[in-house]
Amino acid sequence: MSELKKQFQTSIAPALKEELGRKSLLNTPTITKVTINSRLSSKKDPKFIETILDTLGRISGQKPVETKARQSIAGFKVREGLVVGAMVTLRGERMWDFVSKLVNVVFPRIRDFRGIPETAIDSAGNFNYGFREHIAFPEISVDAIEKIHGLQVTITTSAENKEEGLALFKSLKFPFKKNEK
Repeated sequence: MSELKKQFQTSIAPALKEELGRKSLLNTPTITKVTINSRLSSKKDPKFIETILDTLGRISGQKPVETKARQSIAGFKVREGLVVGAMVTLRGERMWDFVSKLVNVVFPRIRDFRGIPETAIDSAGNFNYGFREHIAFPEISVDAIEKIHGLQVTITTSAENKEEGLALFKSLKFPFKKNEK
């Protein structure tokens, strides 16, 4: 069992239950899934597609799925069925391991990182963060990469609103910016 999951079940969830005034531990917000997503620009280079698939596979530990265009858009030079990105959905142990790695390793490795803005949490309590460079992840060797690309991490929760989601992520030690007034 993941160390973060054990910590969540033994100490974080009971404290969150008290903080939010819930009657049951099962009613406290928790993380349900993590989605890692990367899109292709207008490049139709097959080698770049393979690079993105390899990167997502290394970061997540499982095989990514290619996302294809649902409709043709002439202005973007996109045809229906064309590969426009790749994604991975993590659940269970891999999800908890990834969240732990994200907080403890990846965020500290980001260049000029000043903290996560609270606007990264949407009105449903889910977390969205876009990385401009995928080299912050420890699985990626800076010497071996040919092209740098970005990726999006979405953490879906069972929170009912932004305040509950913010309380959940703060209890998981996400490095949010200090409010400057």
